[in-house]
Amino acid sequence: MWKALIQLLKNQKNQSPIDDGYIQIPEKDFNLELKQMIFELESLGEAVSEKLQNKYIDVFEAQGKPNLSIKVCRDIDGDVINDLTAERCLEKEYRSQITMNYDQFAKAYDKDIDCCTMDLWYYYGGFIGSGCGTLFDLNNNDLEKEIEETLLFILNDKQSDN
Repeated sequence: MWKALIQLLKNQKNQSPIDDGYIQIPEKDFNLELKQMIFELESLGEAVSEKLQNKYIDVFEAQGKPNLSIKVCRDIDGDVINDLTAERCLEKEYRSQITMNYDQFAKAYDKDIDCCTMDLWYYYGGFIGSGCGTLFDLNNNDLEKEIEETLLFILNDKQSDN
């Protein structure tokens, strides 16, 4: 799956980097191939999230940060819909992201807030015909490494201990 996803990204036309980690794709270039890439990216995100949650849950617990949760979350225009799937990824304002959280952080602030997030795909609709999407760039970035670096940052962040 990983090799297929990287090949799909390499073949995607009219993509342009918008920063170190993302590719901007104009709305006019949305197609079934892009939709498949988003499906595969979100599936990869789910697998990596589960792997890293299992790897780090005890480490977080030992530092007084219980109930580590790493998962793919989806929303449309900020509204989390329980049965939302990647099937709707080409709908305006659809966003998928990796969320990382643990109990004490949520209790200290707001139960609905996530400690850290990392976007996978976001489709900004804009005006008719002016929308675009931003996609995590797997050609130049390692999703697992990015998530793991964020987890290590959270573990070492002394401010998050309260």
